[in-house]
Amino acid sequence: MDFTTTGGFVLAYDDIAPVDYERAILLIHGFASNRNEGWKRTGWYAALERRRFRVIALDQRGHGQSGKSHDPAAYLRENLARDVVELIDHLGINRVDLFGYSMGARTAAAAALAAPERFSNLILGGVGDKLLTERMGERADLMVGAMLADDPETITEPFLKSFRQFADEQGEDRQALAAFTQAANPPLDVAGFANLPMPVLAVAGQRETNGDPVELARAFAHGHGIVVSGCDHFSAIPHALTKAAVFDFIDGLLDDPWAR
Repeated sequence: MDFTTTGGFVLAYDDIAPVDYERAILLIHGFASNRNEGWKRTGWYAALERRRFRVIALDQRGHGQSGKSHDPAAYLRENLARDVVELIDHLGINRVDLFGYSMGARTAAAAALAAPERFSNLILGGVGDKLLTERMGERADLMVGAMLADDPETITEPFLKSFRQFADEQGEDRQALAAFTQAANPPLDVAGFANLPMPVLAVAGQRETNGDPVELARAFAHGHGIVVSGCDHFSAIPHALTKAAVFDFIDGLLDDPWAR
């Protein structure tokens, strides 16, 4: 399915609603991914459906089956956050749980800051405390170079090369991804994290390059942080321990904030 935003962007999404669903969750994938690769293939659709969730997942603009632009201005984070709110408006839903992974976690955080009343729980996956001091500048330039390189074998940094290979495997528009990375986004309003009213889970692998999720959780009034043992940025998302952490969080079983 798809819908058109107020700005004229066509966004593709899935909406899987059991007849007797108990709550809805909106999933936001990471950079160079899409709703199928980020959530369905990794087992989240099936796991959530077994627990009677209404599962909503979108392809962020510039990704998957959604509209694409080669203009960086299209990918300002405020636009991405607005897309999330407009999608739940389009579906006639008042409140959802919100789960973003990696770059999707940044979108999720921005949406929660912009419209906190629309989200019952906020789950930030694949990010840690580097989110609190993040300045994209040089890193963004390196990612642009990786996306636009004629030969991926010339990319020397393994992390960047893995994203390029992933984009190629998914058949993504690399010029759109480069433009996405070039968007002139200010840092997130991390001071505003402490004012968010909803419970927040930060969860990431033990070998996550984006920092410590436990330390990130401390920035929120109702934060919980979980480290998934033995996992890196890519292996944490499909892992059963990540799913267990998310479901325990949603079920209110993480009584100890910043629990390891």
